[in-house]
Amino acid sequence: MAKDRKPEPHRTRGGADRAGAAGGRGGRTRPPVTNVVAPQRPWGLIAAAVAVLVFAAAVLTYAVLQVNEAEEGRVDSADEIQGLQTFDYAAGQQHVTTPVTYEQSPPVGGPHDGEWADCTGTVYDVPIRLENAVHSLEHGAVWITYDPGVVSGDALQTLTDLTSESGRMLSPNPGQDSPVSLQSWNHQLKVDSADDPRVQQFADFFTYNQEFYPEPGASCENPQFISDPLTVEDSSRGAASTTTDSPTTPTAGAETGAP
Repeated sequence: MAKDRKPEPHRTRGGADRAGAAGGRGGRTRPPVTNVVAPQRPWGLIAAAVAVLVFAAAVLTYAVLQVNEAEEGRVDSADEIQGLQTFDYAAGQQHVTTPVTYEQSPPVGGPHDGEWADCTGTVYDVPIRLENAVHSLEHGAVWITYDPGVVSGDALQTLTDLTSESGRMLSPNPGQDSPVSLQSWNHQLKVDSADDPRVQQFADFFTYNQEFYPEPGASCENPQFISDPLTVEDSSRGAASTTTDSPTTPTAGAETGAP
């Protein structure tokens, strides 16, 4: 009787083993080939971001340089301004409606009109009345005057730009003894050029500097004087003025304007 025959290991039924054998050693098949595409970099966005950073850095650098330049010219005390003249008009000067003969030209203190000239960054194209201008100095203003026969064009624009903030006023003063003169109460600086760095120093230091003028907190606004400025040829408006304040106790010598 014949014995059952065991199938040999390499012989199996079906096509699976044969397919495996045909595929290579050990019956392994090759994995499918996948094409991997590298992601594209957003070069446009990167370039834009770099441009923004470069621009921001340039703006910051410029701002820092401007601040440093301003700090270089800044003064912390009056005696740092070379050529500054100092006088001694005390607080409490008399209010007058008549013309005053001042010792300084332009004046820096003394008796003055009860109405002050507007000094809210005001640029006048006429020589304003001295007595009204002095009252503005008493309120903390810096008054810049110039000889129109010498100062014009870019130089005049420089002074105009400097005057563009409250507490300052600019007016022509034909025949004065220097091209540009700056006045605050008890202080004066005369220079030959609007580009002289001391012009900026004087304006920045003395405008509304409460240590150097008699009436801190007093107004610089006078709309009537803007619309109808009094010139050196005009008389006081006196009681007709819509903007006056009360004088304090007159200082000895106020009638003559002597320091």
